[in-house]
Amino acid sequence: MSKKDSPTSDAVDAILKQWSRERPELDLSPMAAIGRIQRCAALLQIQLDQHFAQYGLSLWEFDMLAALRRSGQPYCLSPTELFSTLMVTSGTMTHRLKRMESTGLIQRVANPADARSMLVKLTEQGLKLIDQMITGHVENEQNILADMSHADIELLDQQLAKLLSVLEAQRQS
Repeated sequence: MSKKDSPTSDAVDAILKQWSRERPELDLSPMAAIGRIQRCAALLQIQLDQHFAQYGLSLWEFDMLAALRRSGQPYCLSPTELFSTLMVTSGTMTHRLKRMESTGLIQRVANPADARSMLVKLTEQGLKLIDQMITGHVENEQNILADMSHADIELLDQQLAKLLSVLEAQRQS
């Protein structure tokens, strides 16, 4: 069923209708797709933030703990590896590391391979917290997508993977 045939309408449809009236010569299909992605991201962010708030954390704090945890034992990365993974600037990462270190969830340790540099490591407290959080996070994501079929979720994932590949290639060129 095409969007035109769909009995439901969303906020993006209202915007497209206005632009179609004002600028009928424009192909609004990219605006439709990107608008829906942006709106979905904003609505998802609200639901994710609510989950993280139960632990007194924000998305970026969860992301940092998760990056360290999924790196495997000893749950340690360089600041450069962290800011590359989290897609933030080194200045932002420095500020965030100080904040997270003050909470006792991470610590900076000497790099055994390079005495001039430090590594970021999960503390026992940080490891326990992220292990607890990730279970609830996955359940939250399952609940968010519960009204979609498994096949629809797989198709959405495939299409978003294509888009991500295009966007990453554009960023590198």
